[in-house]
Amino acid sequence: MAVSFDFKKLGERERYKLMIGTIIPRPIALVTTVDEHGRINAAPFSFFNCLSADPPILAIGVENNADMSFKDTGHNIRMTEVFTVNIVSFAIAEAMHVCGSKYPRGVDELKEAGLTAVPGEKVASPFIAEAPAAFECRRHVTLELGRSRQIILGEIVYAHYRDGVVDPERLHVDPAAVDAIARLGGDTCATIRDRFEMLTPKL
Repeated sequence: MAVSFDFKKLGERERYKLMIGTIIPRPIALVTTVDEHGRINAAPFSFFNCLSADPPILAIGVENNADMSFKDTGHNIRMTEVFTVNIVSFAIAEAMHVCGSKYPRGVDELKEAGLTAVPGEKVASPFIAEAPAAFECRRHVTLELGRSRQIILGEIVYAHYRDGVVDPERLHVDPAAVDAIARLGGDTCATIRDRFEMLTPKL
């Protein structure tokens, strides 16, 4: 017999647990921004994905503080209109976790995590040298979802790949070289190392 839930009768935490345990795996964006004073911030987000290639749009879900004030990422994007999404590989998973700690505003999480900030090519926010890939983005639009969250759509204006990750002629990205990790439910993460192919059906 099926187990069913009326989401209108569930609390926020209950809905959250069901969603993050079911909508899996979710890629992790380690988002780098700068504030209006040029101070770097880095924070991981698993409410993240690509939405469009024309225009090239990706989305991140940014939670607000309980008093509705913006956390550092949301504040910095609002002030500068730019951000950079760094893909998290298994090699930098622990460093990403360090960046997720609740440091006071103004602390450079990349330094705390031992990661290297490289100046952006088109935007003020840096990309991470150790990341397999990074997308420099300009804010396209922000959707305010009630009190708790913003959905920020960014247009990709520049991309960086670590050497050996992408074939510059064919534009083929090697998933083994990216070695991305994803979030499951709770504190559990997964790699993409188990793969199989399903060819697109043709009628």
